[in-house]
Amino acid sequence: MKVLVFNVKYSDNLGDGLLALCLEKALAGSRADVKVETLDIAGRTEFGSTNSRRAGVLRVLQMLPAAARRIVISVLLQRSLRRLRQRFDRSLRSADLVVIGGGNLFQDDDLNFPLKVGLVLDCVARSSKPLAIHAVGVSAHWSKTALKLFGRMRGANVISVSVRDQVSLANWQSHFPAGPLATIAPDPGLLARELSLPEVYPASHANTKTVAVCVTAPFILRRHASISASAIPLADASQYACLIQGAVDLGFKVKLFCNGAREDQFFLAQIARLPELSNLIREGRLTTAPRPKRPEELVLILKGASVILAHRLHACIAAYSLGIPHVGLSWDSKLPGFFDYTGRGKYCLSGSEITQARILSALVEAHIEGIEPQTSSPILEAARLKASNLVDLASAMHALDPPAAKADSKKTRIKLYVEADEAD
Repeated sequence: MKVLVFNVKYSDNLGDGLLALCLEKALAGSRADVKVETLDIAGRTEFGSTNSRRAGVLRVLQMLPAAARRIVISVLLQRSLRRLRQRFDRSLRSADLVVIGGGNLFQDDDLNFPLKVGLVLDCVARSSKPLAIHAVGVSAHWSKTALKLFGRMRGANVISVSVRDQVSLANWQSHFPAGPLATIAPDPGLLARELSLPEVYPASHANTKTVAVCVTAPFILRRHASISASAIPLADASQYACLIQGAVDLGFKVKLFCNGAREDQFFLAQIARLPELSNLIREGRLTTAPRPKRPEELVLILKGASVILAHRLHACIAAYSLGIPHVGLSWDSKLPGFFDYTGRGKYCLSGSEITQARILSALVEAHIEGIEPQTSSPILEAARLKASNLVDLASAMHALDPPAAKADSKKTRIKLYVEADEAD
């Protein structure tokens, strides 16, 4: 059986690659005859293949009104989507099951994801292959155009829909009150501890008092935040510097790292150059991790810490998988969604409570409390079973309703358009 997976495996943000590798492993491990192929919906084919000008483009887009951003993105994507349609159609011919997931794929980021996912749904619908939407994140606010593009799944042979937390479930039901119904499946990234790690990058033994701080470029947070920009914690380099000094004063060593995005690593370097941190670097109490190039390298960075602080969701998800206590800084609903699902809501800080003192207090408390294996193990096992069960479901559907003759092969062109609407 061939399972064809669509997600953003080769994003610069290695959290996406991490969950893609984990999903592949879970699917392939379900049966001996399963072969898994993943296609990146942006057309990337390897890690590190993102255009180096991406950060500059994002900064320019952020300066435009929402309606203008949607028009620009739609125009920029037209050629690549037409090319990708042909590639997706070829791969679908030999697929027995199609999976879209995981990751925050059902979000309206100025039509970027709606256009790409809409293309996939269009191709899958024409192929008549069984489709499972698995463990996806779903945002609350979609434009009318995004709703139409995501709504193309109604033309596909959908056999299963799952989202990764209660927040996404509520959003899905709001967007699609008439169905298809969705259930909750844990994020595949929770299987991070099972990835094979390269010996060429040996993991250091975790220091009993090392906090790893995941650095995220503030403009990225502002672009995608579901809260006001002024409420985003650690929004500039000086705030990071204060936090680092506070952690050191509490007896921690501090390691700065990023999830792989170039703009994050650039911001990390800015922080490390601050004069007030030079003594800490010289004394070895503050270190910086090199930019990870593959998801496995990100996991190894995490394994070298005893407690982790992050805005990035998959840094927290991987930490949970590894049994490393972690504190999340909320800027989007997906963070509290995950922390609530794992019963660690008190460690997802949001609103007026996010002061330097509160962050440091949470790090100390999380470090002391740790993560109990008897609590996390059922959640990790559920992540594996929910993914592997897709193969059994597809096999059962195939037995009950064998595929008919191939669907009409007439090529249809994805409609690229931007409608005037008031929703952002």
